[in-house]
Amino acid sequence: MTRTNAREIAVHLTFELSFTNQTADELLASALTRTTFALIGEEEPLYAEYPNAKQKEYIAGLVKGVYEHCPELDEYIARYAIGWSFSRLPRVAVAIMRVAMYEILYMQDIPNAAAINEAVELTKHYEDPDVVSFVNGILGSFVRKESIPDRTAAAPEDIFDAEPAPEASESAQVPEA
Repeated sequence: MTRTNAREIAVHLTFELSFTNQTADELLASALTRTTFALIGEEEPLYAEYPNAKQKEYIAGLVKGVYEHCPELDEYIARYAIGWSFSRLPRVAVAIMRVAMYEILYMQDIPNAAAINEAVELTKHYEDPDVVSFVNGILGSFVRKESIPDRTAAAPEDIFDAEPAPEASESAQVPEA
């Protein structure tokens, strides 16, 4: 699973949180399971590969972070959505911007440009070109006007190329043939 795929799954879950009364923990408990991935993966290739433990941690960190900082993130979106009422913004675009802003503000290993580029690419997948430009403009203005320092990615262990790890209940030894 790539970081891009993990980020997109986090956007899906963040989007889902805007339609439910569940907490992030409750949603993650039901969504980040092999059963859920198997069911969704039949029709959505994004869910074909189950994340390993570190990938699940990344997805959960994004979803929980956005959930916990949602009012702050929404304030930034509203501040830079000049001429737009927050309630009229496309909800998918809002979920994408929330994830990108959370990464920019709280995930020091993600360069600002990478967070913005990934948000723009995700928006292209789900929205019209006008919304893509809008998201790019909001995120660019946010980084410039909030004086958020740019950073370069450290070279941490690449958790997005590893094989999915078995869950605890699945790690029982299989008898040899």
